[in-house]
Amino acid sequence: MADLEQQRRSGAQAVERAVAVLHAFDCDSGQLTVSDIAERSGLPASTTHRIVTALVRGGMLERADPGSYAVGEAIATLAKRRGPEVDIDSAAPHLHALSATIGITASLGIADGPEAVTLYSARPPVRWCTMQIPDDRTALDVSAMGQAIVAFERSRTKSTKSSKSTVPVLITSSGDAWQARRRGYVISAPSQGVTAVAVPVFDDRGRVVASIGVQANSLRLRDDLITQITPIMRSTAGRLRHVVGGSARTASPQII
Repeated sequence: MADLEQQRRSGAQAVERAVAVLHAFDCDSGQLTVSDIAERSGLPASTTHRIVTALVRGGMLERADPGSYAVGEAIATLAKRRGPEVDIDSAAPHLHALSATIGITASLGIADGPEAVTLYSARPPVRWCTMQIPDDRTALDVSAMGQAIVAFERSRTKSTKSSKSTVPVLITSSGDAWQARRRGYVISAPSQGVTAVAVPVFDDRGRVVASIGVQANSLRLRDDLITQITPIMRSTAGRLRHVVGGSARTASPQII
């Protein structure tokens, strides 16, 4: 029994070390040497080299420049299997056009379990700052992009007597969510001087599968600017209808 327990602990430790090696690539540089990986993971160089070799055999890592390694195709393949699929190559031009028009970084996000995941961020050619870049992953309930997906996903449509059109009404106990649905976008409460706004992205079947979000210094992103940019954001979301939720390619978070 003691030997079996020791084997279990050894196996768990090996997995934890492999995970640490993979997390070392969560950085701006796409390529790392064994020394870089060892330093980032806190593992001995010899142990790191053995793990890297095993991950290369499994396709999780691949050889890049001489002496360097990068994330492998196996990870990209696994990433394609989760969440709604988004054709980043097709979505990117629309996001860049949006960011250039409104002068704020425009990001595309999806829901992954309890989190909102930023797939792509398109920076504007001018007036860009780090405040405009959202985190790669954020809890749905604290992210404007996440809130937009959840709020519009839990809505249904009712006809009103005062309008010839069909008015979407959010069925929820949250007055804020209902107001967000009425106006067509979500505004997050300012946090650390940053305000975020997001609109839902629907697929061809009318399902909410993603969202477009912007964030900036609260002193700049005020009500008057929000009123100006949200119609443009919603128009862009409409153009993405054909590139989300279908048989398309997903991507790791990118900032261009």
